[in-house]
Amino acid sequence: MYEVAFIIVALIFILVFTTFALKFGLVYCRALFAGVHVGFFNLVGMWIRRVNPSMVVDSRIIAIKAGLDISYDDLETHYLANGNIINVTRSQVMAAKAQIDLNWEQACAIDLAGRDILEAMRTSTNPKVIDVPKQDVSGATSFISAISKDGIQLKVKARVTVRTNLAQLIGGAVEDTIIARVGEGIVTTIGSSENHKKVLENPDLISKTVLSRGLDNGTAFEIRSIDIADVDVGDNIGAKLQADQAEADKFVAQAKAEERRAMAVAAEQEMRANVEENRAKVVLAEAEVPLAMAEAFKTGRLGVMDYYRMQNIQSDTSMRESISKDKK
Repeated sequence: MYEVAFIIVALIFILVFTTFALKFGLVYCRALFAGVHVGFFNLVGMWIRRVNPSMVVDSRIIAIKAGLDISYDDLETHYLANGNIINVTRSQVMAAKAQIDLNWEQACAIDLAGRDILEAMRTSTNPKVIDVPKQDVSGATSFISAISKDGIQLKVKARVTVRTNLAQLIGGAVEDTIIARVGEGIVTTIGSSENHKKVLENPDLISKTVLSRGLDNGTAFEIRSIDIADVDVGDNIGAKLQADQAEADKFVAQAKAEERRAMAVAAEQEMRANVEENRAKVVLAEAEVPLAMAEAFKTGRLGVMDYYRMQNIQSDTSMRESISKDKK
């Protein structure tokens, strides 16, 4: 009975040992042949802690071969924080070879911040060039348009050489901020120029002015140089604006003249209405004359002879008016 139990326990132990040997044997041998010490039970402990033993061991091998002493605890801690321990370890190797001051904590913080630590190290040792403005998806050439004081439009394309500032990589602004600031500096510099000829004669004036403004403050990059790649003369914006203003003034003057004409027409119509009103009053007054004459006949204040004399006077007056009109 005891022999059977012993055999069963032995078989279970052999099965477990074989399973772990097959699972971690290759990793253990790789570390052993690389001259990096790692305990077999340490590998089992990593597996129990849900850490990838192969990745941790490979990172340790990279560090030891480069002369760096990065402990298993540091590697496991960064792995459990969802960090990329391979990239961080390689960044430490690059920093050591390039003699860049970058410790393990800084590299882990940069990696956990979502930045590509390897790309940052490459840019730190080998500066890259940023086109201002950024090229669009179609690949069409684009420019930054600015207008000098004489109203001439200039189209500028610049190239900015930057290197990564590791000290400000966490929380620092990205490339789009550099592009926006350089574009703003170019527009300001051209806008403050007396005429466009000065800018065409000395394109480096833009570079010096923009570079002296410290545009890399608060960014993850350090601007090494700003080079003007191309300057083209655009439209005469000042003349167009003056022409548009003159056209607008013409429309305003036409509107005011139309307003005055409408007022004059209204005044004329009002005067005509007044004349017709006065004529109506005259007609009403003339209509009352026969009534008054009839009343005078009734009351005896007007006789028949008086009426005939008045008719003769009116006939003479009409005849004289008719003769005078004929002579004219």
